[in-house]
Amino acid sequence: MGLQQFERRLERLVEGVFAKAFRSGLQPVEVGRRLSREMDLRRQVAPKGALAPNHFLVSLSPEDRARFDPIEDELISELISVAKDHATSEDYSFVGPVSVEIETDDDLSPGMLLISGEMTRSSDGVSATLTLPDGRRLGLGTKTLVIGRLPECDIILSDPNISRRHAEIRPAGNGGYEVADLGSTNGTKLNGIVIKGPQVLRDRDQVTVGATSLRFEQG
Repeated sequence: MGLQQFERRLERLVEGVFAKAFRSGLQPVEVGRRLSREMDLRRQVAPKGALAPNHFLVSLSPEDRARFDPIEDELISELISVAKDHATSEDYSFVGPVSVEIETDDDLSPGMLLISGEMTRSSDGVSATLTLPDGRRLGLGTKTLVIGRLPECDIILSDPNISRRHAEIRPAGNGGYEVADLGSTNGTKLNGIVIKGPQVLRDRDQVTVGATSLRFEQG
């Protein structure tokens, strides 16, 4: 599904003034296919699932790099989405933010493409974020964050349906994170389902405490 959506978005992206440049030769969609393949080849088994590369270096010939130049920023954004969608569909996790870098390789001929993927943690220790109800994005590092109404909680929410110490977001030990309920009165939901024990978080998961939802993003 992720690659199909990627293909459709790229078709719209290269329409009009860019269409002529992409009638032949290396197609942008092939980069997305190769990136997904690189994730599959370099995935590693971890205690709570598989880890996939989160930093990708795309090497193009000088000619293809010049053709891609007008849409390079949009292509990078789309490739990041492809990586996240593929991770969701294959149940992969990342150890840090997803990033894509495109470079020119003078040794490559037109139509040739090289992609290398590696697992890298962010330099500031933040590998995921939690979007709060007011739109703020809170970086998640190595510390366990408690959600509740008490002033000493790390994430303080005024929702009356939230317990004083309601739930916590904590590192899962494999580069990912998990959510756990702390015996709250109204329970904690993950994507609309009440959790019974600690649950591993996946990119774009929705954590609901009381009547308040928070969005988890890996990378």
